[in-house]
Amino acid sequence: MTRRHALLAATAAGTLVAASLTAATLPASAAAAGCAVTYTVQSQWNGGFSGNVAITNLGSALAGWTLTFDFPDTDQRVTQGWSATWSQSGARVSAASLSWNSALNTGASTTIGFNGAWSGTNPVPTSFALNGTTCTGVVSPTTPPPTTPPPTTPPPTTPPPTTPPPTTPPPTTTPPPGGAAPSLRVSGNRLVTAAGATYRLLGVNRASGEFACVQGKGMWDSGPVDQASVDAMKAWNIRAVRIPLNEDCWLGLSGSPSGATYQQAVKAYVNLLVANGINPILDLHWTHGQYTGNISACPDVNATCQKPMPSRQYTPQFWTGVATAFKGNDAVLFDLFNEPYPDAANNWSDMTAAWRCLRDGGTCTGIEYPVAGMQSLVDAVRATGATNVLLVPGLTWTNDLTQWLAYKPTDPRNNIVASWHSYNFNACVTETCWDTQIAPVAAQVPVHAGEIGQDTCAHDYIDRLMTWLDSKRLGYTAWTWNPWGCSGGNVLIEDYNGTPTKSYGEGYRAHLLSVTP
Repeated sequence: MTRRHALLAATAAGTLVAASLTAATLPASAAAAGCAVTYTVQSQWNGGFSGNVAITNLGSALAGWTLTFDFPDTDQRVTQGWSATWSQSGARVSAASLSWNSALNTGASTTIGFNGAWSGTNPVPTSFALNGTTCTGVVSPTTPPPTTPPPTTPPPTTPPPTTPPPTTPPPTTTPPPGGAAPSLRVSGNRLVTAAGATYRLLGVNRASGEFACVQGKGMWDSGPVDQASVDAMKAWNIRAVRIPLNEDCWLGLSGSPSGATYQQAVKAYVNLLVANGINPILDLHWTHGQYTGNISACPDVNATCQKPMPSRQYTPQFWTGVATAFKGNDAVLFDLFNEPYPDAANNWSDMTAAWRCLRDGGTCTGIEYPVAGMQSLVDAVRATGATNVLLVPGLTWTNDLTQWLAYKPTDPRNNIVASWHSYNFNACVTETCWDTQIAPVAAQVPVHAGEIGQDTCAHDYIDRLMTWLDSKRLGYTAWTWNPWGCSGGNVLIEDYNGTPTKSYGEGYRAHLLSVTP
């Protein structure tokens, strides 16, 4: 989207603080108990790592559970966790179930995860317990047969309930399944998982990474990107989050935070989303290059607004850095440039030249700086060895895909998706237009509607659009998961707890909860 008016969010980002853990005496039970645990280090870097813990209940059904284990090294600690309430005291780590994954029937599994810190070595824990029962992979009674008379205290006349009454209403749909987000690739005109199953990216944009760093608002517009904020997304059944980024901030050219600090913040959020089963889409939104021509958003050479095209000077370097950071993790997708408008820069006088500018870059009429075309950005990513799926935009702020197939850049991996944006104020806003302009592209390559929305705070337009996209099995990510007030349009939430805005947010949330990915 071109013009953004962001209000400063007052919510502070949360972090996990190590809490005191008091040992609890669990009541004895005659029911069978047993469990199996698989602990996996997903990724590791200097001083930090990301881990997944898969839990399988082999015993009687559980209405709630707590997993405990000890880190072998005193310098290992959990810094941020998800899909459970995490705490740590000394070496002992505890992870308690949440409302949506508390029930574990016999044979049922769930996966939880965390980011951690280490120093020296990062050994794997050797023993795990579920509700006090050591997980050995076998089932045994929780208490042995009595060899002496039982205690004189009689049992209670009424057994305790197996499932306590919920303190909050149950979710209206099943949250995303446990485990990390799937690795994705292009197969024909579909995005598929490593197993070949068709997968749709359904979710939201989480804006502010493109502007907060150059507007003195810190990182993420002072809004949270913690586990609680991700849990709020999961309650909407969100499976993908598009994250707009700023070229100057990533490269350290201007703004604050920038350089390594900005990069690390992006990496941490991406890792958190992936671990929660949500696919991140990294979008290059604001770029370097002075542009004062037709429909200029700002005269600044720095990346303080949306420019008509990326710059040859810095954008290939940006994508080299991003691709290097995330190569090997094909759950992450790269959206090469947000909303090109070289056609507007040339006053729409030569659309063939505009399509060539989009693909090939160079000297483009109406744009003062040397342009990086989409082909050069594909080449920059692939030169790093990264195999991630790439999203390539069209013209007219990504609403025009009419010549996209003719000017599609060459990818040696054939791993390209057509990026399309659709708002109620765009040109192509009818089913007839979608059938004639978008459907032919979707018949040959995957199409992802990276931004959808309407500026009226209602949802009649997006309802029509999503019905059409669903019929074609295409994905979409709505603008925007930021509490800026719906009077400006296209704002989904009232707060980062996930309270939907009236009509627009309510309508989109209801649709996500009803649709099959």
